[in-house]
Amino acid sequence: MTAAPDALTLRRYGRDDLDNVRPTLTDLYAEVYADRLSDPFFSVERFQERLDGHVSRPGWEAVVGWDGDQAVGYAYGSPLPERARWWAGMLTPLPEELTHETGQRTLALFELLVRAPWRKTGSAHRIHEELLTSRPEERVTLLVEPTHPKVKALYERWGYDNVGDQQPFPDAPVYTTMLRQLG
Repeated sequence: MTAAPDALTLRRYGRDDLDNVRPTLTDLYAEVYADRLSDPFFSVERFQERLDGHVSRPGWEAVVGWDGDQAVGYAYGSPLPERARWWAGMLTPLPEELTHETGQRTLALFELLVRAPWRKTGSAHRIHEELLTSRPEERVTLLVEPTHPKVKALYERWGYDNVGDQQPFPDAPVYTTMLRQLG
């Protein structure tokens, strides 16, 4: 039996909490991506490398949803630094006014996932919105695989706009880049 999303306990974690929350993030990632872990890009090792890079940025924060003592899912992100590489992988370059980063302008939402029993319950939205609550950035960006049109449509319902496609790493899939204004 899964709890209704409003019954979830949401906990925030910062950089100093990584040692405590890393096992939860890793276990959830491994469960949700179980069918893709043989792909080197989606392996647990690569996830951990990306996580270490993301956490090293000032302002990194995670929100984990809990149903009792079970972790349901999480979202985490951090602000894009000045001269962020985030926009460098765009397949069609974007105008400078869209890609200019100050270190405080844009929150990059690196991960948002929810375990299967809690999908389609509103849990992902609740975790997502909690992460964005009281963030100082003016906007948030994320990547979604175009092979997941239902997920992309969900983000559009949450206020995100498609700004183009990118391939962030040579061995990564092509992603749709989405942007939402905050505040």
